Amino acid sequence: MKQKPELSFWKLWNLSFGFFGVQIAYALQSANISRIFRTLGADPHDLSFFWILPPLMGILVQPIVGTLSDKTWTRFGRRIPYLFVGAAMAVAVMCLLPNAGSLGLTTVSMVLIVGLLALMLLDTSINMAMQPFKMLVGDMVNEVQKAKAYSIQSFLCNAGSVVGFLFPFFFAWLGLSNVAPEGVVPDTVIWSFYIGAAILIVCVIYTTLTVKEWNPQEYAKYNEASAEGEKSQSSGNWLVLLKNAPATFWRVGLVQFFCWAAFLYMWTYVVDAVSLTVWGTADAETAAYQEAGNWTGVLYAIQAMGSVAWAMVLPRFANTKMAYSVSLILGGIGFALIPFCPDRYLQIVPFLLIGCAWAAMLAMPFTFVTNALQGRGHLGAYLGLFNGTICLPQIIAALCGGQILHLVGTQDSMMYVAGALLLVGSLCVYAIRDKR
Repeated sequence: MKQKPELSFWKLWNLSFGFFGVQIAYALQSANISRIFRTLGADPHDLSFFWILPPLMGILVQPIVGTLSDKTWTRFGRRIPYLFVGAAMAVAVMCLLPNAGSLGLTTVSMVLIVGLLALMLLDTSINMAMQPFKMLVGDMVNEVQKAKAYSIQSFLCNAGSVVGFLFPFFFAWLGLSNVAPEGVVPDTVIWSFYIGAAILIVCVIYTTLTVKEWNPQEYAKYNEASAEGEKSQSSGNWLVLLKNAPATFWRVGLVQFFCWAAFLYMWTYVVDAVSLTVWGTADAETAAYQEAGNWTGVLYAIQAMGSVAWAMVLPRFANTKMAYSVSLILGGIGFALIPFCPDRYLQIVPFLLIGCAWAAMLAMPFTFVTNALQGRGHLGAYLGLFNGTICLPQIIAALCGGQILHLVGTQDSMMYVAGALLLVGSLCVYAIRDKR
């Protein structure tokens, strides 16, 4: 097997640039879905059920995309066809979702059903577009440059998040209406999705035009599992792959369970929590709630910027597991502080701490797992299956969210639950064995 060639900075950049646009779409979804469905008339105790769809689509779509793309060889590449189709679908649905309340439907239940269908399609398309970027790095980047490639991807991920999170606040500053008739999403949110869709397709087109994937013969030269081998072996048998997965795969998955359950509760309830803590209301029909929704987007952007800063600190830790654990502890403290910050600017502190956990969650699990998977082949299928450790915790947390909310009483108290989950995850880190 030949050593993969060194790639210039710009070739590494081009491999991941489309991820910037995909992440804008993902940020708009994660920051605004609860706000959209609360505005459309959803009950807070039912809100977590709407969040089942994003991880459910992820756990279904990403392993399929990973496995199929392992076997796909076209003139346009191996991973890029899935990337382009997913992005095109996402653009169409991003224009539909925020308009669910403006279609003239006569009942709240009909509006919510249309919104759910649009959300399901959006999640399907985002997952189809997101997975190929991880696999492109695994396919084409050598071991020496892999950390640099994932760092570029992490930077673009956070930059796209900041842009997506700030859009509603920015459009309100420009003068677009941040209030709307009952059951209708404000223009600030609608135009955020429109502009996000436009940026997404431009970024993905850039990657498809600047990246040339290897053909089967070239791929076989640089990868231990040959192209023909990946076609003929049991890459499609997920049970066999899971049975043969290294112990690190499962131990990192345990940490992932607590981390992603915690963040699911943040995404679901944090708009209401911030609105209750700072504005004193969680009534979605008020202008104060919509203002809280915009400010929550700003806080998400601050979290992303804090994540970028903390990502530069992480390599300075001598012990990788210690870095991972400390990051999760800081994030847990950040969640617990949200209900104690009655001023909007004080909310910056907990979100900076949450950004520390997010930085570790983005980079470290894939580092541990890809190290452990070296020489096993079927990288796309394994990474698709590993996505289950992101999706399954969110599905379970979403199913339990309403009942937990009944127990703790208010949406801001759900931030304590999220903080406790991250602290448990920080303890589980020490069960991981890193194969370097």
